[in-house]
Amino acid sequence: METRKKLTGTEKFAYGLGAVGKDMVYMLSASYISIYFLDVMGISAVAIGILLMVARVFDAFNDPLMGVLVAKTKSRWGKFRPWLMIGTVTNAIVLYMMFSIPPSLDGAGLVAYASVTYILWGVTYTMMDIPYWSMVPAFTESGKEREGLSAFARSCAGVGSALVSIITVMSVGALGKMCGGNTDNEINRLGYSKFALIIALIFVVFISITCLFIKEKSTVDMKSASIKDMFKALIQNDQAMTVVIAIVMINTALYFTQQLVYFFLKYDFSPATYRDDFTLFNTVGGGCQILAMMLLFPILRKFMDTVKIFYTCFGMAVFGYILIIIIALSGTGKITWLLIPAALIMAAVGVLNVIITVFLANTVDYGEWKNYRRDESVIFSMQTFVVKLASGISGFMSSMVLAIFSINPDKEAKVVKAISDSQRFGLRFTMTLIPIAVLAIGAIVFKKRYILFDTKMDEITDEIEGRKAIS
Repeated sequence: METRKKLTGTEKFAYGLGAVGKDMVYMLSASYISIYFLDVMGISAVAIGILLMVARVFDAFNDPLMGVLVAKTKSRWGKFRPWLMIGTVTNAIVLYMMFSIPPSLDGAGLVAYASVTYILWGVTYTMMDIPYWSMVPAFTESGKEREGLSAFARSCAGVGSALVSIITVMSVGALGKMCGGNTDNEINRLGYSKFALIIALIFVVFISITCLFIKEKSTVDMKSASIKDMFKALIQNDQAMTVVIAIVMINTALYFTQQLVYFFLKYDFSPATYRDDFTLFNTVGGGCQILAMMLLFPILRKFMDTVKIFYTCFGMAVFGYILIIIIALSGTGKITWLLIPAALIMAAVGVLNVIITVFLANTVDYGEWKNYRRDESVIFSMQTFVVKLASGISGFMSSMVLAIFSINPDKEAKVVKAISDSQRFGLRFTMTLIPIAVLAIGAIVFKKRYILFDTKMDEITDEIEGRKAIS
């Protein structure tokens, strides 16, 4: 049996840097593509909602196929790094194209361009995301080292997504003005294009560093399987399915909130200062998300197991949404009051995403123990799909909310007038009560089905090691 050296600091840093880059790209697409399509390019909310869901149906077939291709790959650079690099470069190109729709397009041509680039973005993102997470067993030992790296990488990913949440709106405004934009719409259109280009270049550089310093120290035994076999393996791994449901619920609530907060501030809470307020909201929320992953999670881990932390963070997020309702109904227009729920919700989501990654890694060991087969590629390909599924569901729901309450963009206005009282009422309650309901469903399903507590994982690890010793 091959003995692996302990993970070096350089390797850990290089792997984490890749997570920063890839989640900067993901957050830009997941949280801002609906804003760009609807509020900048003027595509109808219904068309956007349909597009987002169609793309996710396509992913249901594409993502497992990518898992099979990764499992079958053999090259001098390893199984994972070739796909990681190819996927990164192509995804960066498509990202720039997606946020650079020619202004001359309209009608069916506009929708067609948006549809093709958005679906291609999902395909190429899968191409790099699956090998990124699936390669962890190829250069780490199981147990604390793998858990530690997974938590670190998820924290780095949170840093990347938080940074994009913080800087996007103000960066788009600044870049748009630098490029000669005059109206609000021109500033946003030019700004998004240039900002996407900058993020795409950072993405390529960061993943290149990952590929350069991470070496696959051994060949991970990943048996290839048909798509039918892959879904069968997932169905047989009840714990993986439980964690998958939790991932969908957490990310759906997060993306739904991030998409509608923009419209809430612009058309309801503070129309005259929405750009500055949205940046401040995301700055506080993103900062708390980063601090929670890096500081709060390790502190809580000293006093609680991961499952207790999981439920605690669910409660924090729900309380944050309740505060948003109270603040919105109070009639105040001061953004400082909204910073309290922003901190609670984003800190909770940050810790939850770290824990979910640990839980998902545990389900790989559980699958080997139960089914005598390690399915890293299967499970992590499903992680990629369900996170994108969450963005599709949230995008569809937020688009439908805007369509139902007839909240249409006023693209040329310097200062946007507030919407009617009925529209404000609908927007406020849907943007808070829907995420609460989604989180509640995730918590209930998890409580009823999850069994991989620390003691159970110790038993599973011991039995797996025993089998290896015998063989």
